[in-house]
Amino acid sequence: MEEFKACNLDYFPENILIDVLSFLSVKELVRAGRVCKRWKRLVKDQRLWRLVDLTAWKGVTSRILWLLLRQYLGCGLRYLRLRGLLLSARGGIFLSESWLKALSSKCPRLSKLYLLHADLRSLPGCQSLPPSLQTLELHGCELPREFFDQTPPSPVSSQATSSVGTQQKSGDQEGKELDSPSRIGIERLVLNNVPSFTDQHLQSLTSWERLSRLELKDTFRVTANGLRSCAAKDGALGVEGLSGLKCLEIGITGRQGYQLQMASLGLGSGWLGLEELSLGGKEVGPGLLCASRLKDLKRLCLWACTLSEMQIVRSCRMLRGLRRLEFLDVVFQPRQYPLAAEEEGDAGREEQENEEVAGEDNRNEENKTPDMSDPIPSLHRSLAVLLPSCTLVFTNCSVQISTD
Repeated sequence: MEEFKACNLDYFPENILIDVLSFLSVKELVRAGRVCKRWKRLVKDQRLWRLVDLTAWKGVTSRILWLLLRQYLGCGLRYLRLRGLLLSARGGIFLSESWLKALSSKCPRLSKLYLLHADLRSLPGCQSLPPSLQTLELHGCELPREFFDQTPPSPVSSQATSSVGTQQKSGDQEGKELDSPSRIGIERLVLNNVPSFTDQHLQSLTSWERLSRLELKDTFRVTANGLRSCAAKDGALGVEGLSGLKCLEIGITGRQGYQLQMASLGLGSGWLGLEELSLGGKEVGPGLLCASRLKDLKRLCLWACTLSEMQIVRSCRMLRGLRRLEFLDVVFQPRQYPLAAEEEGDAGREEQENEEVAGEDNRNEENKTPDMSDPIPSLHRSLAVLLPSCTLVFTNCSVQISTD
């Protein structure tokens, strides 16, 4: 018993101590490193610095960022989350170009960067971001006008005009210009509540060759014309626009009464190679009208909206190539047979009822137990007939209860 009383954390193996320290926040890890020399060495283990979240640490300044980068952050860093000073009373420059360059050199494996309320107008552009990034998430940030341009920095051209070694430097400049389009390896770009993101920024993304997923949430300055001009389409030199884009998400859920541009109407021009589409909020209605033009669409997700059964059936009739249809936080309106009959016509109504009856008989033979997670069984039966090879997913959906 006396041996057990004398035991403390010093008797534990280092692997167990590192597992215990992994549950601490960044601020608590820095404090734990001041306990003793052994803990200071353990705290610097790169297994503890793979995912660094500084959004919950209030009062983080550029001085603290330099301290963390010099003493703790290293080759083990994969995911970094930062909160800026955009909404802070202190203000000031939070992210500097020199700190980002030091971050890219010391953390070459950083693949995901999350910025919250950061003012990026002091940066020259996206060229200052670490080249190893694959995912960039911007939430409530401020962007300069030419942030996403891939133009080489201006000092390169000034160096090329020097008297000594003019030919060699000009050759290096040409090499940098050729490599500049492939320098940005970002595959996923998320923009959430970024009011400064405009059609000009969207047009700049057409030079990002590796961009395959784009998420635009509450980006109010993106218009249908801007989305239409960036759509992947056949041109004189092949496929133009965002040709590498496979997944697109558009949604507007905030700012009631705001004059919306309905950017999803830009999908009506067609989008070559677009396989996944996610529509949310007030972009669901116009987006469903144009989704039939997307010939390569295989997956459709509708979220945070109110839909009627007839609206869904009409839009999905032209989407024969769908393989997965998801409904997330969707409120379904009750079905109104007289109105549906007037809109569809008697002939179309009879054909639809016959198809539903046939589909219902087949489903009853295969599975006689009802699915309690299905909010609208009639919608499920109609979509099963229209899209037999499509998987339907309902998540947190409900049916609107009418007072009539």
